[in-house]
Amino acid sequence: MGEAAVKERAPDERSVLFLVAAVQFVNICDFMILAPLGPQLARTIGMAESHLADATAAYTFAAGIAGFFGSMFLDRFGRRAALTVAMIGLSLGTAAGGLATSMTTLVLARMLAGAFGGPATSISLAIIADVVPQERRGKAFGAVMGAFAAASVLGVPLGIALSEMGTWKTPLYAIAATGLVLTAIVRARLPPLRGHLLGHKAPERMRFPVELLRRDVVLASYAMTATVNMGAFILIPNISTYVQNNLGLATAQLKYMYFAGGIVSFFTTRAAGKLVDRFGAVGVGTVGTVIQAAVIYAGFATTATLPWSTHFLGSMYGVFMSFMFANGVRNVAYQALTSRVPRPTERASFMSLQSTVQHLAAGLGASLSARIMSTSLDRKLVGFDVVAYVAVVFALTLPLLLRLVEQRLRGADPFPTPAR
Repeated sequence: MGEAAVKERAPDERSVLFLVAAVQFVNICDFMILAPLGPQLARTIGMAESHLADATAAYTFAAGIAGFFGSMFLDRFGRRAALTVAMIGLSLGTAAGGLATSMTTLVLARMLAGAFGGPATSISLAIIADVVPQERRGKAFGAVMGAFAAASVLGVPLGIALSEMGTWKTPLYAIAATGLVLTAIVRARLPPLRGHLLGHKAPERMRFPVELLRRDVVLASYAMTATVNMGAFILIPNISTYVQNNLGLATAQLKYMYFAGGIVSFFTTRAAGKLVDRFGAVGVGTVGTVIQAAVIYAGFATTATLPWSTHFLGSMYGVFMSFMFANGVRNVAYQALTSRVPRPTERASFMSLQSTVQHLAAGLGASLSARIMSTSLDRKLVGFDVVAYVAVVFALTLPLLLRLVEQRLRGADPFPTPAR
């Protein structure tokens, strides 16, 4: 097939970003929804709250493995076709979660959802890098990562409300149905996005992109991804259970806490994207990291010694909103920086391997938290303060890695040809 046959009209940047953000909204809702439903879910299927993070780990490990294999072939297809398949699989996996009756069947269903949810994320990030020029990419990542905020503002509170009207399964069915509807819209409205295939013949068989791993900047970028996600997911899957069971937050208040945190994150990601474009990822990411470490330390690691943070509704909201703010700032910065690492023809492969690192690290973090903590007789999480201290240590390594990746990208030839 010649270049003329592959060439397509330039896609409308705004429309593409809107569709990608919608995909990420569904994907993130699916990923996040089990956390606030944790206590109810644990009682229904007979599992300890301290092991709820294992369900998150199952999703992320499956997503990581899928990303590994996806790196071998995703760049051989148009972005629209690949995203369509990933969204169908994600929706079916989410629906399967609603059929779970035990810890084992829940884990299997979450693995199925993760096997398609991980590639959906990597394809989405590749689309952004394909469509948006580098000088505006920070703003674009900020806009799309606003889907995380939208999931907190709308998706998770609505999911909690649906569970109150039905059961913990109801939100999963709703997310699955939404995903299928969105898949049809993506198929109808998203351009084929085959521009990365121009002038490049697809390999006849799958092969692992070894040349990616021969570059120092790629390895440094993946190390940064691993640090960010392992440090975050040792904490995130347990926050809702902790504030309910340990600090006494009423379950009915949880949706409002997520709503408040999502509002903060919604504006934060957009502002952070503009700041990254103006001041660079290193400075913005460092500021976000320092704030996040301080919030984790004050809000979670030392809760037992701070009277103002125990059984006080305002402080719980404040801590969660501050956490969402800082997390949004640093994530926009690090994602914008990693988007500069791969060549255009290898973006999906790079993003797939990054998805592997991201999800495996997140799974390790979630699994580690389940090993550190235990559940007391009154169903409180024991050892959450230790988990918080570990999260602080991980967070503080990010500025060093941001600077390392930036230095590698500023080298004379950030994309050297591997020696033969």
